[in-house]
Amino acid sequence: MTIDAAPDRPEPFWFPHSCTILLPAAAIAPKICRDFVTTVLDLIGFGYLAERAALCTSELVTNAHRYAGGLVHLQFTADRTRVRVSVYDSSPERPRLRLATDDQVGGRGLGLVDAMADDWGITDSRSGLPSKGVWFELHTLRAVA
Repeated sequence: MTIDAAPDRPEPFWFPHSCTILLPAAAIAPKICRDFVTTVLDLIGFGYLAERAALCTSELVTNAHRYAGGLVHLQFTADRTRVRVSVYDSSPERPRLRLATDDQVGGRGLGLVDAMADDWGITDSRSGLPSKGVWFELHTLRAVA
């Protein structure tokens, strides 16, 4: 097995790349953050990751909106091998990966992130502020047989 770049991907214009967005944890926040992440991925040549990134971003920002309130701070970073999206909120409470039953409306968000992302985790603070962040990573390279 070898590692190869995705086909037809233009060379990104610089690396590493980092950008951030800060907005109220309102009902529209997941859409704004999802659009932000997919636009940046297209801009830097990683548009082929947009569908997975949009789903994971939407789940993390929705959790921040539903359970934390206040502000959502999304941080996007990318280098040649990975993209990382971190979503910080003001709640110190750590989310848990759980299995929702068929009759439950919610409880599947982190399960989706776990299934779609190459890696994910939780960090306890951001620059010494009382908050937590949940992040996911997508690898920019793919394995080819």
